[in-house]
Amino acid sequence: MRSSLMKYASLVMAMILILTVCEGAAAKQEKRKMENAANADEWMAAFLGEHPEELDGVWLMTAQMEAAAARSGGIGGLAKQMSALGKAEKILSAYEEELQGYKVFHVPCVFSAMPVDLLLIIQDGAIAGLQTGVYTGGTDEKETESDVFDSIELNLPVPSLRELPGILTVPRGEGPFPAVVLLQGSGPSDKDESTGNLKPFRDLAEGLSARGVAVYRFDKRTYVYGAELMSKKDISLEDETIEDAVNAVQLLARQDRIDPKRIYVLGHSLGGNAVPAIAGKLKQSPVNARGYIMMAASPRPLDVLMREQYDYLYSLLPEITEEQQAEKDALFAELDQLQNLDSMTEDDTVAGVYASYWKWLAAYDILQTAEEITEPVLLLQGEEDYQVTMTDFAIWQEAFGEKANWQMISYPGLTHLFMPGQKSEGSAAYTREARVDEQVIQDIAGFVLAE
Repeated sequence: MRSSLMKYASLVMAMILILTVCEGAAAKQEKRKMENAANADEWMAAFLGEHPEELDGVWLMTAQMEAAAARSGGIGGLAKQMSALGKAEKILSAYEEELQGYKVFHVPCVFSAMPVDLLLIIQDGAIAGLQTGVYTGGTDEKETESDVFDSIELNLPVPSLRELPGILTVPRGEGPFPAVVLLQGSGPSDKDESTGNLKPFRDLAEGLSARGVAVYRFDKRTYVYGAELMSKKDISLEDETIEDAVNAVQLLARQDRIDPKRIYVLGHSLGGNAVPAIAGKLKQSPVNARGYIMMAASPRPLDVLMREQYDYLYSLLPEITEEQQAEKDALFAELDQLQNLDSMTEDDTVAGVYASYWKWLAAYDILQTAEEITEPVLLLQGEEDYQVTMTDFAIWQEAFGEKANWQMISYPGLTHLFMPGQKSEGSAAYTREARVDEQVIQDIAGFVLAE
């Protein structure tokens, strides 16, 4: 599955290597400051080179970043976490942007598994964070021009954080049209839910709009304001996804050509997990949703899924080295801390996620909350998905398969992104060109238009 602070390392598309609370920089001024793009190029070349450990003690880091690096075995240990992306085949020049008061250096990199941006987050010259982001090394893609739908810029206001860039794709004509709000899985995802060169939400928006259904998609809060949210220790799925979903429904209801009585919410992966909670919030809002679509959602605890995903990905390796086994054991030992949540303080993290996030998830009974949904629900599952599996689908079937307002469909040959692939490929299935399966789009359109 794919959050600001909720990252699945097994999901390369949204993998966060280090995400730290921005604190004061270490006081050792003899260490080098990260001041410009040339510094970032130099650092990244060494980080992805043969001896990343040579970076230890050379560059200034915040105290929290130093502690995080130490837990991973130093800079060399952080570099080893990149192994899921494969070999670095091309490292492009860094470029700088300012993000909510923080300097961020983007370094577009092409790995053998997939292309990503590596982002160095800088505070007062000190490295405060390292994470992956959507690849920006290619030319910017323009929104597809079409004779059957319009693409309208529509930004979503966010309390205390200004707004999120969004696009409303609406069929040509006067309407009013039914509409679907799209919610990404975990990780700081853009409006297309880009995974390398794959853009599943763009595919859904274009495919559904061509079939008479408007679609609204927007950049995730943690994608736009990731650096600003790093110091937010009480963040939860409610802050990250649920609040914006509710506000997006209200925003759509005010748009010309949109039928306010036929607005649906579609969540993918962790976004799908959030749907039952969103449904509860919308019942108390001025405009409720007409129905819900859950794609690759899991009713099981997040840490259980993470263990299962890691076990599966490691099983695909021809052999597991002592070093790889040690890395896996360290991750599982970290996840073991979740067995005693009450002992965790607000400063504690597990898998880069603050305790508040885990505590919220632990208190969230997704099956019980889903029981309260009275609107129509369409639940979809790819049978070749190794991240959310047919085990999860079976749990949903047992719980709600006999309920009249629930419809469930599984698709042979489709992965977590509802594109062709096989489980045995692991994350390599995301490295080739593909689009969301046409039958999936047709089934969603049929569900919406039938209501």
